[in-house]
Amino acid sequence: MNKTILITGGAGFIGSHVVRLFVNSYPEYRIVNLDALTYAGNLENLTDIQDAPNYIFEKADITDAAHITRLFEQYKFDGVIHLAAESHVDRSIIDPNAFIMTNVMGTANLLNAARTLWKDNMDGKRFYHVSTDEVYGSLGEEGFFLETTPYDPQSPYSASKAASDHLVRAYGNTYHLPFVLTNCSNNYGPNHFPEKLIPLFINNIVNKKPLPVYGDGKYTRDWLYVIDHARAIDMVFHKGRNGETYNIGGFNEWQNIALVKLLCEKMDAKLGRNPGESAELITYIKDRPGHDRRYAIDANKINKELGWYPSVTFEEGLSKTIDWYMDNQEWLDHVTSGDYKKYYETQYTHR
Repeated sequence: MNKTILITGGAGFIGSHVVRLFVNSYPEYRIVNLDALTYAGNLENLTDIQDAPNYIFEKADITDAAHITRLFEQYKFDGVIHLAAESHVDRSIIDPNAFIMTNVMGTANLLNAARTLWKDNMDGKRFYHVSTDEVYGSLGEEGFFLETTPYDPQSPYSASKAASDHLVRAYGNTYHLPFVLTNCSNNYGPNHFPEKLIPLFINNIVNKKPLPVYGDGKYTRDWLYVIDHARAIDMVFHKGRNGETYNIGGFNEWQNIALVKLLCEKMDAKLGRNPGESAELITYIKDRPGHDRRYAIDANKINKELGWYPSVTFEEGLSKTIDWYMDNQEWLDHVTSGDYKKYYETQYTHR
């Protein structure tokens, strides 16, 4: 193996797609997947590559600095792709400290371990930090987030991610740690834990449960198919310029209520229901605190510099996503048992 790459959060939604892509595309790399296997981390996401000769799984929590240091000493990582994070706004409102510990302290632990290991030779090394468009705050009806947009986080989640972004850049400036950073829009696709809008509503439509829409439903997001995000991460890791930030978006804005109605329409067709039947499940609920009105990414930099662009339209990606969930009911049943049910009842039933 000519390189050893650490991918943190590799059993999660986005991380599992990145791990799969790297394991299959780079047999000459040793890929170490580090994940704490919390509620959103699931090794069932990776059964197809779990026996690959260039793949290793390590169960570890990035908040455990001693454990992280030991792994860096053991494997002598040449690169880090850091995706491990607490990532759901609603959960951050309930328990902000968990987000601060994982997203801020966990990132600091990885940075410290990388700095110590690489201090005598930074050549060929790279720390890739994966972040979110939510650090930029909220947009009005016009405009887009650029890589130069000032940070204005509005939730404990986005504030913790903004802090981790600043740490990465500070280590680059202070210690000359070679890094790249990306801020992406909302992801969707296979293996998404059903606390987020699209998988949550697919599951609820199948089971004829209410579809809880926050506020007036006119919150706008840019949606990115997760496999396209994994492709972008591959390109940035290998071709991005040190010290640069790249925004990754789907060029694809949807108001929540319009997305939900499209999803209902597609699900009715898939399930053989009468047109409009699933839309009757839409239920408006009390808005969440600090709800950003609109996110929209300008992804022209990564397009022009690295040649990346989304490979599927939203309608195509949504159809692929629905098909995957319909074909993987056992996976869905496993991840929606136990603690998930308690969380769902707390978050959506009593509003």
